[in-house]
Amino acid sequence: MDVTAEGRKFLQELGKRCGYEEKMLVKFDEPTSEKYGKLPSQRSLEEHLKYGVVVIDKPAGPTSHEVVAWAKRLLGVSKAGHGGTLDPRVTGVLPVALERMTKVVGLVMHSEKEYVCLMQLHKPIAFEELKRAVGEFVGEIYQRPPLRSNVKRAVRRRRIHEIEIIEQEERLVLMRVVSDAGTYMRKLCWDIGLLLGAGAHMRELRRTRSGPFDERDLVRMHELSEAVYAYRSEGREDLLRKAVLPGERLCCSLPKIALRDTAVESVVNGAKLAAPGVALVSNRVRGGEKVALFTQKGELVAIARALMGAEEILEAERGIVAEPLRVVMEPHLYPRAWRKGEGRWSSSSLR
Repeated sequence: MDVTAEGRKFLQELGKRCGYEEKMLVKFDEPTSEKYGKLPSQRSLEEHLKYGVVVIDKPAGPTSHEVVAWAKRLLGVSKAGHGGTLDPRVTGVLPVALERMTKVVGLVMHSEKEYVCLMQLHKPIAFEELKRAVGEFVGEIYQRPPLRSNVKRAVRRRRIHEIEIIEQEERLVLMRVVSDAGTYMRKLCWDIGLLLGAGAHMRELRRTRSGPFDERDLVRMHELSEAVYAYRSEGREDLLRKAVLPGERLCCSLPKIALRDTAVESVVNGAKLAAPGVALVSNRVRGGEKVALFTQKGELVAIARALMGAEEILEAERGIVAEPLRVVMEPHLYPRAWRKGEGRWSSSSLR
């Protein structure tokens, strides 16, 4: 197996998963060594859980925190965290990051959400009038969180990207809504009713997409339980590997920089990424924006802030190109590439 080619293919597919046809531009055409790290698909089950994410189909009733606690106990992991709270009555996509991936879930999940919402009007409204009113909410809107929310009730700006009326039956309206994270669908329904002069409230809500995850990735709690049982009683890993996805999927929307093997350990230990440590860089990298740092095998190393754009990185012979914000990878998986006691790069290790 050519691990370098497999790793680059994995990085390319990550971008496509979020709809990006990004190009990984080569700065140093240097193969990655099979001695260090692993392709995400080659991790042991223990490692797979440590760097995994499970997308749970949250049922109506429990809170998001209760669902996370159940998944954590069921999988036997020490840490778990969700990507975006759902109210107890709301169902649907709830990404739960495990172990090491809890470090980055808060940084990368503030992205678009998609919902299917059932709104009930308080008076009959003609479809054309309803359609015109709903169209007024596409774009930037102002919202104050509802009384039952757990956040400060300050006015905030959010963007509604799409609202599609799927069906109207008398006073019931089924809608598909794509919006920024932190947009309250309950408040949106109330505001639509206010504009119509008829009043409205949200009857039911289901989240169908959260960032890079949608209903294709969903696992029900009983399916997760069955997968754990099959592993513990029969030694079968296939169901659990299918239920838990590689945590790298969390970062598919971010521009990517792949590191040379000799640069990985320094970044893991908190060093800023210097130009000689870059192997590949996405054409989407822009200075000042968040990027995901990967090994050439496709393992997530850290989330960082780029200090240069893609073209600058390709041309730079020295200088800092990115500073880590959250480090995910454990230490000692890749070779140390600085001289003992000097705390700096050994130039011979980068040739």
